[in-house]
Amino acid sequence: MIRPCSIPRSLMSFLLALVLAVMPGHVLAHPMPTTTVQLDLHSDAVTAELALPLNELEVATHWKLVNNPQTLTQYSAPLRSYIAQHLALTGASGQAWTVEIGQPTLSQVQQTATGAYQEFLVPVTLIPPAGASVRDFTLKYDAIVREVKTHSILVSVRRDWERGLNNESGNESVEVGIIRADPRTDLVPLLPINQARGSAWQGFVGIFMLGVHHIAEGTDHLLFLLTLLLPAPLIAVMNRRPHWGDFGGTRRSLLNIVKITTAFTVGHSLTLLLGTLRIVTVPDAPIEALIAVSILVSAVHALRPIFPGRELMIAGGFGLIHGLAFSYTLAELNLSTWQTALSLLGFNLGIEAMQLLVIMVTMPWLILLAQTKLYPPVRVFGASLAAIASLGWLGDRVGWSNPLGVLADRLGTAGPWALIALAVLALTGFTVTRLRRVRATA
Repeated sequence: MIRPCSIPRSLMSFLLALVLAVMPGHVLAHPMPTTTVQLDLHSDAVTAELALPLNELEVATHWKLVNNPQTLTQYSAPLRSYIAQHLALTGASGQAWTVEIGQPTLSQVQQTATGAYQEFLVPVTLIPPAGASVRDFTLKYDAIVREVKTHSILVSVRRDWERGLNNESGNESVEVGIIRADPRTDLVPLLPINQARGSAWQGFVGIFMLGVHHIAEGTDHLLFLLTLLLPAPLIAVMNRRPHWGDFGGTRRSLLNIVKITTAFTVGHSLTLLLGTLRIVTVPDAPIEALIAVSILVSAVHALRPIFPGRELMIAGGFGLIHGLAFSYTLAELNLSTWQTALSLLGFNLGIEAMQLLVIMVTMPWLILLAQTKLYPPVRVFGASLAAIASLGWLGDRVGWSNPLGVLADRLGTAGPWALIALAVLALTGFTVTRLRRVRATA
């Protein structure tokens, strides 16, 4: 009689995981995304966002989560208790950290190669003992992975001011470790986290780049300023039918551009300061809607002068609105006093640098075009496009989703091509106009 060989349970688990990994996706009972832990390092605490896939959490807890419309209300409290049992931090000296678990929310349904899945998103605040460093601790987190041995937990640092990491300026989270059950023992190991210190300079540069990217990706902010500058090279003719007249001269055009840009800068700098310090707090939704209105107003003015000579007041006034929107980015970082002071300077300089760059590569072509017969149709086309985009954004921001809003969001990707077309048109039109003048005087 042949006796069956004895295979260790840990080896069986490993082989089962391997088989499941290579089987076709449609054979799996559910998709197997990872849990993520994204850490934000502050001066006196660490905040985190935990993302727990419903499919895997359902297997671990036997709760009815998938395709349950009552998932959030029914399991919010049990989930917080579950996480409290599976999450703990200790400092370098072995002292336990305080763990505060916030209210869970549900993410949007996402599609993967193995099917659709949804996540619980749970905010957590982790407070070290007095005198302990927020950069050196040991993480114990075994939610799901303790029950589902094939699961993984990806841990990363999303924000770290001292090292210039903010996850919004083009840089991505830095992975610090992956938590998996040991296939030999089924134990879930602790994860030591020891982040190197950064510097004030790294923090400043990181925030400066955040300002740059905020404008580079903030199509609505740039569109407002460029639309307001669109008629700057022209003279307003105020008669029974107000309209934009001829080119007012290079010097006058440049002076108008400097004045309007400066007024906008002063306006948004003031509310950036007040909003970041939380001296002024306004809900996000009305501010975003007013930004769309500001674009619409400047577009109408570019089509027909409605406030000639008062562009500085309009730029400064709407700059106040745009500055409040800028301030939300810094306010969310929860910085210390000195970090906030440096960040206000760096962020504002980043905004101004990007604005100045965009103006420098755009306005010379507009000034050239303003001296040709091509400028009226270019101005009308640009102002009309801005008006349509503003209406799309306004609809989106008051709760009416529309295709114009989606198209408006994509305007930023077309920016480089539009600039090339503008340059070619300006050079061609200006050259032809000059040649005609030379021939006329010959």
